[in-house]
Amino acid sequence: MTAPALELLGIHKNFGSVHALRGADFTLMPGEVHALLGENGAGKTTLMRVAFGLVRPDAGTVRIGGAIERTHSPRNARRLGVGMVHQHFTAVPAFSVAENVALAAGWPVAPQPLRRRVRELGERVGLPLDPGARVEQLSAGLKQRLEILKALAADARVLLLDEPTAVLAPAEIGELLRVVRQFTANGGSAVLITHKLDEALEGADRVTVLRRGEVVGSGAASSWSVARLTAAMIGSAVVRAEPGGLAPDKHTVLREARTMIRAEGLEIAREGEEGIAVREASLVVGAGEIVGVAAVEGNGQRELLRAVAGRLSPSSGYLEVARPIGFIPEDRSTEGLIPELTLTENVVLASRPGDPWIRGPRIDWSLARARTAELLNRFGIVAPGPDAPAGSLSGGNQQKLVVARELARSPAVVVAENPTRGLDVGAAEDVRRRLRDAAARGAAILFHSSDLDEVLALADRVIVASRGTILAPRPDASRSEIGSLMVAGAA
Repeated sequence: MTAPALELLGIHKNFGSVHALRGADFTLMPGEVHALLGENGAGKTTLMRVAFGLVRPDAGTVRIGGAIERTHSPRNARRLGVGMVHQHFTAVPAFSVAENVALAAGWPVAPQPLRRRVRELGERVGLPLDPGARVEQLSAGLKQRLEILKALAADARVLLLDEPTAVLAPAEIGELLRVVRQFTANGGSAVLITHKLDEALEGADRVTVLRRGEVVGSGAASSWSVARLTAAMIGSAVVRAEPGGLAPDKHTVLREARTMIRAEGLEIAREGEEGIAVREASLVVGAGEIVGVAAVEGNGQRELLRAVAGRLSPSSGYLEVARPIGFIPEDRSTEGLIPELTLTENVVLASRPGDPWIRGPRIDWSLARARTAELLNRFGIVAPGPDAPAGSLSGGNQQKLVVARELARSPAVVVAENPTRGLDVGAAEDVRRRLRDAAARGAAILFHSSDLDEVLALADRVIVASRGTILAPRPDASRSEIGSLMVAGAA
């Protein structure tokens, strides 16, 4: 009988008062893609960190290739052919793509041979990257591609993929799943953590569902449906908004709404690179309006949103934005939060004049902690308390903290990049509801999501960013028509 590629038996892990894992079992067979699902905080990432040796379990057994690992560590995992693609990027921003691959795989750092080797690897596995590009200049989608390339360069036979598609466009998701399938067809094995249930059913051979640290279901992917997975994950079905246009009762409001964002003839340089990302862009967003930006990666949507948020300065044109502005960045771990600081410190870092804990030149830390604890409770953030390090939270709960911090200030304008990235189905719908509530209170919402269905479901109005040009589809344009606009001009 063939031994499992990876086996986790009776895994328990507590973080203070939080029971992350409660006797969880997981088996990965050679040649399979196994989807690991669950709500934010269900224990998915913790379980895979146990498998990779990053977290020592309080009880339980780890077996790799049938052998029990008693002193498991990341170095030991890599030696045994286990690679982990983390939810948060681990590449060194100041290094090039080639240098980061060499660092991960232990390759010699002779510049020309290294670049050639990295280019050949990327082309062979279907994840091409410019070896000389600096990581700090890469988009989130390309950074994710690099993380996978690093694991493959180290000759991994088992890939642990933690939310690898969270920041990818639909076409990129298909490419990634093809790469994973090719990897397993050649004898490898892969674990896929994802919140996209249709993606799990399409890309996986088997599925395991965690809820509150316990396995509540496992079996062949073909035996599950989206409804059954949802019920297993959260105990009840979640009603999702259907894609559509303006709600009928908002038309009159929007016609009379005060302008909160006005852009005319904007030209914006490409972030971190030479060239123009946005050309002659004009946009008006009124109070209470939600405008969604549909775009394929790299077509100027990032620069447009960051200019509106005040993070980039346009090269030319006119831009006026009401304040205060709430900004939800694409990468929560490097721009939204400082993982080593406490939740309270992260909330205070984003303070502005008038926040109640600001007392002249001093900070009232007791009040800041109380307000942070209130945010945790109000937004359903699973955390030991306001003094816990931000890095100790699951990725989804980190995202919820960023959203909570920005929306709790009652901003006049909210700019959001993939606001539901890494969230389970229930938490994602909760964020969408909170954005709608902010709009109902008069905020203007400008957001981009790599999930076109989410753009269509949440937005009152959709615009398309294509080759740096902002296009306005017909108000009644279908999904396929908007998709055609995205692809026709995609860079």
